[in-house]
Amino acid sequence: MKVVITGGGGFLGFKLAKALLARGELAAADGRAREIQRIVLLDAAFPPAMPTDRRLEAVAGDVSDVATLARVVTPDTASVFHLAAVVSGAAEADFDLGMRVNMEGTRLLLERLRRCAAPPRVVFASSVAAFGGELPAELDDSTTPAPQTSYGSQKVIGEYLVSDYTRRGFIDGRSLRLPTIVVRAGAPNAAASSFASSIIREPLNGVATACPVDPQTGVWLLSPRRVTEAFVHAHELPASAWGSKRVVNLPGIAVSVARMLEALARVAGAEVASRVSWTPDERIRAIVKTWPVRFRTPRALAMGFKPDADVDSVIRNYIADEGIALAR
Repeated sequence: MKVVITGGGGFLGFKLAKALLARGELAAADGRAREIQRIVLLDAAFPPAMPTDRRLEAVAGDVSDVATLARVVTPDTASVFHLAAVVSGAAEADFDLGMRVNMEGTRLLLERLRRCAAPPRVVFASSVAAFGGELPAELDDSTTPAPQTSYGSQKVIGEYLVSDYTRRGFIDGRSLRLPTIVVRAGAPNAAASSFASSIIREPLNGVATACPVDPQTGVWLLSPRRVTEAFVHAHELPASAWGSKRVVNLPGIAVSVARMLEALARVAGAEVASRVSWTPDERIRAIVKTWPVRFRTPRALAMGFKPDADVDSVIRNYIADEGIALAR
């Protein structure tokens, strides 16, 4: 079977690709496991060290470009993981760019998928930025999305498109509302949530970093390990497990920035945690304060999605995955 990962050169897309290569198979439209014969990654750029695997192909291009999509999504495409997006801070700073990539790119991708020989399974990476405004203290599966950023609005539109294309029988779509992913490896990006990884990643690398939000700022987070598992699990669930509701809030951990730094001190030492300073950034604070912090996720848990145990384990797993040597 052929699998396409948009945003395949990004941190999560690349991590997912490696997980699929190791797994070697996915469920086809009939629910039976099929060997993964080809994985096509679409992104604007790719890491310098790509795995040498005959099944893997990297295509540099724009998800909102029709010609690029025609090259990547051929009629034999069986599964798509749609992760490509202009991240939150960048989408807020450049409205036209966010609309072109996040909304129009999603629509054009779905239109291309209508030409597949059989309706492909599609996993769409949405976001808890779908929620905003006046929110209850704890959100649940009945909370209505009311995004307060362009990025959140674009993600909600994507969810509705995935649901409607599924209803029409063009695809078999599933949308996951991702918490803030911590810890992301690599350099900081333009996402408003980038600080949540930076305050762990940079100190572990011996680099001082400034946190743009207050210590009491809450974050609903999930680790890269768990979200990669969630992408695959969402794909493997039968259509009957989703029913007509094709979007789910993933489970996560509610924690303040201060508690994250306390966990960092426990795992790596007080000296490491002391490398974080406080430099408020009103633009970032204005975006982050619209995001929800506490969820009840009974539907996701009943479907088999799993949160991390605690923040300490998130940090320990990141250290192990990245091969970081701690000087204690």
